[in-house]
Amino acid sequence: MKKIPVAVLGATGAVGQRFVQLLADHPWFDVVAVTGSERTVGRAYGEGVNWVIPGDPPPGIAELTVQATEPNLDAPVVFSALPTQDARELEPVFAGAGYAVITNASAHRMVDDVPLLIPEINPDHTALICRQQEARGWSGFIVASPNCSTTSIVLPMKVFQDTFGLHAAVITTMQAISGAGYPGVPSMAILDNVIPHIGGEDEKLENEPRKLLGRVVDHEIVLADLQLSAQANRVPVMDGHLASVSVKLDDPATPQQAVEVLETWEPPAICAELPSSPQRPLIYRHEEDRPQPRLDRDSEAGLAWTVGKVRRCNVLDLRYLAITHNTLRGAASGSVLNAELLVVQGLLKG
Repeated sequence: MKKIPVAVLGATGAVGQRFVQLLADHPWFDVVAVTGSERTVGRAYGEGVNWVIPGDPPPGIAELTVQATEPNLDAPVVFSALPTQDARELEPVFAGAGYAVITNASAHRMVDDVPLLIPEINPDHTALICRQQEARGWSGFIVASPNCSTTSIVLPMKVFQDTFGLHAAVITTMQAISGAGYPGVPSMAILDNVIPHIGGEDEKLENEPRKLLGRVVDHEIVLADLQLSAQANRVPVMDGHLASVSVKLDDPATPQQAVEVLETWEPPAICAELPSSPQRPLIYRHEEDRPQPRLDRDSEAGLAWTVGKVRRCNVLDLRYLAITHNTLRGAASGSVLNAELLVVQGLLKG
């Protein structure tokens, strides 16, 4: 297929750099424009960016001139790595101007008519797009990815919901410092320490899963009827959000039954058509000391969920540990997969 021209909004930040890295050799997308701060506008991307991830800026993209974040870009699709406040103001402007906005920002995740997508979980939620366009008079649209901590917990919840029914969950996250962006948390605050507060994170963990695990009925979202309680913590780990989750099921299940459904789960068939889709999106580890960030965050190029330690919970029903790579599956890579899904569904074209 002919590659679709795309732009990266906020390309000079840490998540924007991940977008640039992932899209540089993508078989379906071609980065033709990047935007950045006033400091970098007008400069070559490779000169203006403070590259903070391994390697160097991709040569072809490094030569692009950084543009202002305005809807005059010669690309029908934009990947947004904008800060929350900028995203809240600018993403609707781009959608109204006809752009498909694939966003990693939090600004519009819980808006009723904005799909909050993970292809393995709710590919049918793209049905919200037509309602969004009709209600707002847009020729473009916004599609969002969930928070990185939400991503880490939600696939096992989906598997249990589909098999046993899901009533409630208590969630404790241990989140990597890269989730705070660059330069992240001050070293004197995080070394030899755990910080039991990440602004807004508890609320995201208590709200976003209900949308992801909900249903679209007549082009409207019906949130999942779940009770959720969350506590987010920042820990001195570079990458990889690890979560401990206890769940209350509608139909009782033994740990052995739960492990079996995790190991035999298959993603929706459409995922096989996405070029970035991992071969094994869900990996179950039987070792008593797994998953671990350093050992498991990079599984399947950072796109897999690794789950372990499914056990009986003496308060609810079952408990488990799960991890994903927060800047890949939980951020840029997840948004790229969303864009690939939209291409296969015929919603993105060059």
